[in-house]
Amino acid sequence: MTTFSDLALAAPIVEALAAKGYTEPTPIQIQAIPHALAGRDLLGIAQTGTGKTAAFAAPILDRLGKKPGHPPRKSTRVLVLAPTRELAGQIATSFRAYGQFLRLTVATVFGGVPINRHIRQMERGTDVLVATPGRLIDLIDRRAMTLDHVEVLVLDEADQMLDLGFIHALRRIVPLLPRRRQTLFFSATMPAAIAELAGSYLTDPARVAVTPAATTVDRIEQTAVFVDQGQKPALLALTLREPSIDRALVFTRTKHGADRVVRQLGTAGIEAAAIHGNKSQPQRERALAAFRSGHCRVLVATDIAARGV
Repeated sequence: MTTFSDLALAAPIVEALAAKGYTEPTPIQIQAIPHALAGRDLLGIAQTGTGKTAAFAAPILDRLGKKPGHPPRKSTRVLVLAPTRELAGQIATSFRAYGQFLRLTVATVFGGVPINRHIRQMERGTDVLVATPGRLIDLIDRRAMTLDHVEVLVLDEADQMLDLGFIHALRRIVPLLPRRRQTLFFSATMPAAIAELAGSYLTDPARVAVTPAATTVDRIEQTAVFVDQGQKPALLALTLREPSIDRALVFTRTKHGADRVVRQLGTAGIEAAAIHGNKSQPQRERALAAFRSGHCRVLVATDIAARGV
């Protein structure tokens, strides 16, 4: 059995992973970590649930721990770009957990919160910055930060970034980075547009690809019900009243659709909350907290926001 120690990660990182209950690396971690530790660019094809966050976070933390040195003001040593606020928050939480025995700083910037908070946060600089592209550009335009000192760039969920229209933001951000850097590029799929993007950002990359042993879809019984549009609200309410359903996730295509479903369920006496791009970050966090605690039985999310959930 391969262990994290076998992958040549520093002891503080192995200890932090063990504290989180991780002792045996996943296939993507076994493949990716040695290349990342060697300083190579990396192209990883991996879905959510494969352990890909640790596959890039652990070797990055190893690098920072072995080469300590705080970046200058308004800059970062590592830049991680994520498509959604939820995913950015999850990645930052992972960096803090895996680096808990190292003296490193991790910051997160994304839309939905006052930008002045992020401007103050970046004044002192940070070792790791996890950002959504839009908020990062806002900070750059306000001269609140610079990318001159970035040693490692991570693009996570690159296919979703393109789906959300962030290609123009990426084309603004990447040229501002030092040419000499390590780039780690992760995507769940590899359509032609992603392959072209990877080819323009990576230099002689190592390529790794895995699929989870059992995806969420494999473990869920799926049923399709064909129903007229006007009957959907009543059928959804009837389904959610089933005693066997303790909590439920409802996915919609649009933000307005999510709000409409919440109103319809409320009329039917079922408490629900929505998360989508028009909600502020505090609103999204309150909705997620209520759902986790059981105070809200139904969480309605757009399919874009749901990927971060």
